[in-house]
Amino acid sequence: MPAVKLTFCLHRLPHLTRAQFQEYWLNKHGPLVRSHAKALGISRYVQTHATETPFDAGLRGARGAPEPYDGIAELWWDDEAAFDRSMRDAAAREAGKILVADEKTFIDLARSPLWVNRENEIVKRGD
Repeated sequence: MPAVKLTFCLHRLPHLTRAQFQEYWLNKHGPLVRSHAKALGISRYVQTHATETPFDAGLRGARGAPEPYDGIAELWWDDEAAFDRSMRDAAAREAGKILVADEKTFIDLARSPLWVNRENEIVKRGD
């Protein structure tokens, strides 16, 4: 069974600059996630930080896209069974509460969708 992933598209709280948001996320929240990784049962955690390029407005405009996210967090479990165990485990739920409490200090949770998914690789290096 392929890995299961939680994808979390993040908008920062309005009082933070993108630089402040990303610095806190990388240097404070990232280590906090790492410290709870075993309890959560995750096998991987990746932060993707938004960057600004001269092409941003054109790319969004050509697609009628909404405002960009400030970043994307991805958490992996080895398979559906590992994900299910994590969702039922008391230590994982406690770790989740700690992480959500911290997220409330820098993420606009009401504007930051998340969902569970599986990747389907279409193009890979060497193809």
